[in-house]
Amino acid sequence: MFDLIKLRWFHNRPFIRDLRNAAPPPEFPGFPELREDKCPGCDHCAEVCPTRAIQAHPLRLDLGRCIFCRDCVRACPAGAIAFTNRHRLGTTSREALVTASGQSADVYEASGIAARREIHRLFGRSLKLRQVSAAGCNGCEMELAAAGNVNFDMGRYGIDFVASPRHADGVVITGPVSRNMAPALRDTYLAVPQPRLVIAAGACAISGGIFAESPELDRTFFDKVPVDLFVPGCPPHPLTFIQAVLKFIGRMD
Repeated sequence: MFDLIKLRWFHNRPFIRDLRNAAPPPEFPGFPELREDKCPGCDHCAEVCPTRAIQAHPLRLDLGRCIFCRDCVRACPAGAIAFTNRHRLGTTSREALVTASGQSADVYEASGIAARREIHRLFGRSLKLRQVSAAGCNGCEMELAAAGNVNFDMGRYGIDFVASPRHADGVVITGPVSRNMAPALRDTYLAVPQPRLVIAAGACAISGGIFAESPELDRTFFDKVPVDLFVPGCPPHPLTFIQAVLKFIGRMD
């Protein structure tokens, strides 16, 4: 009995009490800080980037392509690129994912997601999502599954993943969308009753990630269907996803 009590005391609380204000560990790679005034003009950062997320002149970094490998940090001799642990990276605009020199995490977070009154009215109390792994590596899929476990428990806010698109309010897409999965993704989207949302989670879903140049991809889905919420990462942290969705539906405050 005493051993069980000690074990329970050691574990502390097995869940995060306040998801709105929780943060990942300090070593988590989040929002990048770019310092063009420190850039030596060598282009090493752009050359080593596996997804071509970096533009050297002027210095830009596309969070929709970035896999947060930090090869650019190691390649830069002057420290012009650094990753903070600021994890609130979700945005409703694809263009906003391209960060520039001097942009702060506070400015990015403040302008990243515009909560719309209609979205809050329709989905603010309950949001059911159907997740589609469109040729993903299972990294993003595992993090999304963790968002519903006992530690994060996003279900306490009425946000859940459901088995059928007929019961869903929107689709969460992970993976770069292969040719084989393109029809399944389209059919899943069409099976969701209107009004429906589309969330792209992870670099692969947003831009194709490291597979962007592969001839095996078919990303024409995104040419026809607008994405409502982008959640970058490789994979995105559960808190990044949960807080982005909460802010999007007007439940963050």
